Amino acid sequence: KALVEKGSIKAKNFINNKNKRAYAYYLTPQGIEEKTKLTINFFKRKMQEYDDIKKELKELEDEINKTKKDYE
Repeated sequence: KALVEKGSIKAKNFINNKNKRAYAYYLTPQGIEEKTKLTINFFKRKMQEYDDIKKELKELEDEINKTKKDYE
């Protein structure tokens, strides 16, 4: 209901359906824009997480290599 009120989706019930609670949901242009923004932000967060993990792995690898050299 909140998304319909917000204008992100439109809902239509199936007139010929015996189940009057069955609805078809359509994204409005506003809804598509909002979904696109959410997707882009999600992707940016995941890329940052990936970069952080990659950096951490590199630091750990360097530490391991340093330790190995100390024991050689």
